[in-house]
Order: sequence, then structure tokens, then C-alpha cells
Amino acid sequence: MIGLRTRLLLAFALLSAVTAAAVAGVGYARSRDAIVQRTQDNAVIETTNRIEQLYPLPADPDQDALEKIAGGVSGREGNALVEANGLRAGGLDPSIVTAALREEVDSGRIAWQRVAAGNHTMLVIGSQLRITDDSGVTEPSGITVYVVRGLLPEEEVVHGLARDAWLIGGAGVVMTMVLALLAARSVLRPVRELQRTAQRLGSGDLNARLHVVRGRDELAAVAHTFNQTAESLQHHVGELRRMESDARRFVADVSHELRTPLAAMSAVTDMLDAEAAELPPVAGEAVRLVSRETHNLTRLVNDLIEVTRFDSGTAALALDEIDVADAIRVTLRVRGFGDRVETDLPDGIRAVVDPRRLDVIVANLVGNALRHGAPPVTVTLRTEGDDLVLTVTDAGPGLDPEVLPHVFDRFYKADTARSRSEGSGLGLAIAWENARLHGGALIAGNGAGGGAVFTLRMPRHQPGQVVGVPR
Repeated sequence: MIGLRTRLLLAFALLSAVTAAAVAGVGYARSRDAIVQRTQDNAVIETTNRIEQLYPLPADPDQDALEKIAGGVSGREGNALVEANGLRAGGLDPSIVTAALREEVDSGRIAWQRVAAGNHTMLVIGSQLRITDDSGVTEPSGITVYVVRGLLPEEEVVHGLARDAWLIGGAGVVMTMVLALLAARSVLRPVRELQRTAQRLGSGDLNARLHVVRGRDELAAVAHTFNQTAESLQHHVGELRRMESDARRFVADVSHELRTPLAAMSAVTDMLDAEAAELPPVAGEAVRLVSRETHNLTRLVNDLIEVTRFDSGTAALALDEIDVADAIRVTLRVRGFGDRVETDLPDGIRAVVDPRRLDVIVANLVGNALRHGAPPVTVTLRTEGDDLVLTVTDAGPGLDPEVLPHVFDRFYKADTARSRSEGSGLGLAIAWENARLHGGALIAGNGAGGGAVFTLRMPRHQPGQVVGVPR
């Protein structure tokens, strides 16, 4: 794609070339016509003067008389043709006189014509000599004169004019290109500055402003508008960041404040659960409902606290080198997933990870597959180079294409009609954050034969980390 600088230069060059060609062409044509016309007029006047000096004419001219007339008309050039009574005199080749010119001369008028002779152009002037009798009547004398005038000096002048026109036009184009380059620089410099400043603003530098454009032209107006927009954007982003920070702090404060009463409530509900079997059926069911909702609320509060750690940047890894297959088996057994999940977990795959966070990832992925998918749910572990790859698949209907981009969003529900679910709505989001914290990625998709597929990929070793010490 042609840049703006090139387009400006081409436009200026085309304009200057057309202008120079038009001015030089018109000037050349007018000068050439003026030179040729003046030469023709002078030649006709000179020839007429020489003819007038021949009078009185002989009544019945012979060859000698015609030679004398030819010499008197042609002067030093000797290029004349005199015809009378079938006789010819002079050094001019009769073939150079065209039939059209002879016809004009025979009609009694002085005529001239430019003809090509080799590489040059010549002017042929013809006239019929006439005599006046005593009564004042003019009659043809029977003598016809043709004179040739060379146009070589005029051709050289015209060629010089053409050469000068080309040189002036070329110099004009070069000067115009220089001026166009300077104009393009003056125009494009603020445009490039605008581009760089816009890139800085887009990359997050909200202090980026334009300073190079001054004045009251259109570019200055654009710069002023850009700076106003940047200031407004900086103000709004600052407000949004402040509001987001306040919201995060509010969630964190509320979550921490709820942990103490929830711990007490959990202890009470655990005691009530132990006595639920001895209570009346209605009271026992109420106790189990309160216990279940208390545990759900506790899990939600813990998830919110974990999310606030990710948002604030305080989440850290407590790395340890473990056998990944053994850690996954422990997670499945503790969560009660062992009998409901098929596994392909080769022994001997060791990696430096945070065991607690790996446990959270596996528990959330498998629990999500069991709740929303269909059996069999399969957990597969393998290595690819220096990467650890964990895949959790199910045989359910899979993920809707509209759901895939949002499956790791916080509190996102694929079924908007479902007011609440068994989980907190943060499990997959927390799993994604834990994968990212390990320098890996968590990807959701659908299998070729149906069912959802969640793939965890992360490095087996964490560069720059000290095993066993949180960062």
C-alpha cells in the first residue's frame, strides 16, 4: 500500500509535470509560430522588393533575360526559378514547387509554402510578374518567379526554445519535488507524532499528550481534540480504577469479616449434623439444609478471598517437587471422585508446582465435569517436552460455542434461567488463575466425538523459583 508521503510526492510531481508541460508547450508553440511567421513576412517583403527592382520587364524575354531576372530575385543565395514562354532559368529544382503552390501563383496572388528538403524545412515563395499598360490596366507579363528561403537559422532557434522549455520544465519538476518533500515533512511530522502518541495511549500510558503541533490550523485542532480526549480518558480510567479498587477492598473486607462467624456456624452445624439422625424428620432435614448452605457459603467466601489475592497481585506459589500422578490420585480420593472417574496417570512424572493450587485446579475441573457433563469422566496425564499436560474429558453434550469464550469468566452462567448452582461460580475462574500463576494455560473446548475437554498445560519446572518457599 502506498504511503501518504509517496502519494503527496506523486501528486505534486504530476501537478508540476502537467503544469510545466502545458506552460512550456504553449510558450514553445507561440514562440515558434511567431518566429516562423516573422520569417515568412520578411521573406515575402524582401522578395517583393527585389521583384520591384526588376521593372521595366522585357516584353518578350529570352533565356538571358530570364537568367538576369533569376539572379536579381535570388540575390546571394541563388535559389530561384524563373519561368516564361516555356523557358526556365535559375538554380532551383522545379520539383520543389508543388502543384498547389503553382495553382495559387497562377491565380495572380503572391503565395508561399513550407516544404521539406532533406532534414530541413524551406520556404518557397511564388509570384507572377505583372505589367501595367498606359491605361493603368495590370496584366500578366507571362513571367513567374519562385524563390526559396532556407529556415535553418529559425529551426535552430526553435530547437533551442524546445531545449530550454524541457530544461525549465525539468528544473520546475525537481524544485516542486523538493518543495513537496518539505511540505510532506511538515504535514507528516505531526501525523507521525499523533500515531506514536496514540500507540502510547493504547498501550496504557495515559499521560501521553501531543506537544509538537502549534498554531490554529486543522492539525492543531486535531492535536487539541486528541489531548482533550486523552485527558478525559485518563480521568474516567482513574475513576474506574478507584471504583474497582474500592470494590475489591470491599469484597476482601467483607469476606474476611465473614470468616469468623462462618467458622463458628460451621462448628455448630457439624455438631447438629452429628445429632440430625436423632431429631424428628422435619427438624433433621432442616439441620442438613442449614449445614449444606453453611458449607456452600464458606466455600464462596474462601473463593472470594482467593480471587481478591489474584486481583491484588498477592497470590504466591509455594513450590515443591512432587509426583504429579500421586497428587492427582490424592485429590480424587479426598474429594470422593475416585470411583466416578477413569484415569490414565503414568507414574514417575515429576514437576515443580504448588501442590495446593494443583489440587484446586484438578478438583474444580473434575467437579465441573461430574456436575455438568456425563460419565465417563476421564483424567489423562502426559508430558510434551518440558510441559505438563493434564486433560479432563466427559461424555456430555459439550460446551455451546457461545459459552466457550466465557467459560472462565467469574460468576458466568451458561443457563441464565438457573438462579443459582451448587458451586460458587468461581471454580473455573480460580483454576484458570492458578494455571496462569504457574506460567501455564487452561483451555476449554469440545472433543471430536462430543463432550467437553479441559486441557491444563504448564511447565514442569518454574525458572527462578526456590522450591518450598512462597514467592
